[in-house]
Amino acid sequence: MKRDLILFIPSIERGGVEKNLFLILNFLQKKFKKIYIITANANYKKSFGKKIIVLCPNSHFWVNKKRFFKTLVSIFILVKKFFSKNVIILSFQSNVSAILVSKIFNFKIIIRLNTSIRKYIKSYWLKLIYRFCYNLSDEIIVNSIIFKKELKKILKLNSVLIYNSYEKSKKKEELKYFKNYKHLKILNIARLTDQKDQITLIKSLKLLLSKNIKFKCCIIGTGVKKKFLKEYIFKNKLNKIIKLVGYKNDAKSYIEKSSLFILSSKYEGLPNVLIEAQSKNIPIISSDCPTGPREILLNGKLGDLFRVGDYKNLCNLIYKFVRNKTTLIAKSKKAQIYLNRFDLEKNCKKYENIILKYL
Repeated sequence: MKRDLILFIPSIERGGVEKNLFLILNFLQKKFKKIYIITANANYKKSFGKKIIVLCPNSHFWVNKKRFFKTLVSIFILVKKFFSKNVIILSFQSNVSAILVSKIFNFKIIIRLNTSIRKYIKSYWLKLIYRFCYNLSDEIIVNSIIFKKELKKILKLNSVLIYNSYEKSKKKEELKYFKNYKHLKILNIARLTDQKDQITLIKSLKLLLSKNIKFKCCIIGTGVKKKFLKEYIFKNKLNKIIKLVGYKNDAKSYIEKSSLFILSSKYEGLPNVLIEAQSKNIPIISSDCPTGPREILLNGKLGDLFRVGDYKNLCNLIYKFVRNKTTLIAKSKKAQIYLNRFDLEKNCKKYENIILKYL
């Protein structure tokens, strides 16, 4: 008997997890007659093709609620729609909740871990709870070697490594702010949140300005820190060189027209945006945050790394790049050899093979 395929993601936002989900969906919908997405975000109901059915509340009431409430709503939809049916769930969020519901209703479940388990396991008892719950899943997928090692070491569990993927695109666009500018063009793409730590980038650029370096910086993204960052830029008279340009639908198309890509995050999972910058052969400077950048940049062999929050260290690396571009450009060229790790078709095929085991 064939099972229905369900993707469980209570809170769809505009981040790397969702971007990777959409890429996987575009591949899987060619292979399966019907795929269901269960989410509490009604905003995305029209974002998919005919083969993909989005099950979500009709109301937009839940869009801005905390993930805990979105998870409860999504579980309610799951149970109501698929009670007593033969289904397989691919869970991208709220994995413990999804596992427990799946076991109660005899669903098959594959979970995907996007962040370090150290973030959640703060005590011995939590370690036991997570080991018990994760062990109930039919398969565990991770997107980082570090996560794979952590699962094995901390929870004694095996997992399958499938990296995030990038979509090959020839589309090139230039931000108006960069148009006809001949000097250094710095780009950052990320939500404007405390996690993404753009204030460290901005402080480093303020310091760089004192070294008489000509540059412009564009930050693509929106979020709760927008007002704070805008005020800081204005207060420090940086508005002529740093521009917050808001959210862009196809942000990656702007990467190729920049000179340098910078990621300033305090922590990550496996940042898609670094993979996309790498695929465009753009020099990269990234924070050495847990986790992702060091793995993507092969311990600094494919790009430069700076200490999290250290704006002086970041400024020195940018200055070094301006004075001598050869080393960092050579690293970005070397990165092309390792892009196969993130090949879309190869990685989607791995998902397909795992799912087919249970269909």
